[in-house]
Amino acid sequence: MPSPILDISGFTSALDTLAKRDVVIASTWALNDTVEEARAQVADRMTVVFDRPTRFTQNAFRVKKARASDLEAAVEERATIGRRHYLKVQEEGGPRGQTGFEKLLAQNLAFEGIIQSVIPAEGARLDAYGNWSTGERNQVLSALNAQRDRSANETTASRKRRPKRARYFVPKAGLTQDIYKRGPSGIAERVAILSDKVPVYQKRLGFFAEAERIYETRLPAHLGRTLAKMIAKRFG
Repeated sequence: MPSPILDISGFTSALDTLAKRDVVIASTWALNDTVEEARAQVADRMTVVFDRPTRFTQNAFRVKKARASDLEAAVEERATIGRRHYLKVQEEGGPRGQTGFEKLLAQNLAFEGIIQSVIPAEGARLDAYGNWSTGERNQVLSALNAQRDRSANETTASRKRRPKRARYFVPKAGLTQDIYKRGPSGIAERVAILSDKVPVYQKRLGFFAEAERIYETRLPAHLGRTLAKMIAKRFG
């Protein structure tokens, strides 16, 4: 009597599909879950190492997802962050380049010294994130005839139309050579310090170290989960 032959063609077919297709798909899922954790971690870390980071700063990174045809995932800077160098300096440490505001003052302000950096002083108006407000910075540029768009600068006529508006100026004598504001009371209040020093930052963000830690600790767990899902699909 001939021995019965077990038909395992279904099993071998499923195993072949698992090896050739499902493992790749499971890998893309695991990679994408891992880089998303890395992106979320750096956003959370910003709230620890920075004082009230803006939403723009926390959303500075995006995820480039892996695909079955390209098993590479990454956390990248968004295109909108390209010219903003401050996160790179916070990651690597070292000197900070000039901001656009600082460059405009350095190029256009009638000033005898060198302007390398501008530091908000005690009289500066701050926004909800503790930064010098954009509105007041624009008022300073207009008052000091330093706007990129010359038509946005204050004129004698515009000052007369708004006599109660605060006036911003750099004194020639009697006070430090910084930016001051004089309101209706007539009292001069310093709003910014003009410095010839290049700001130097310490390493603070730790993005690469955190990303490497998440890769080493989380990718194996994600891959185990996604492979188990595929095996259950084929053989469950």
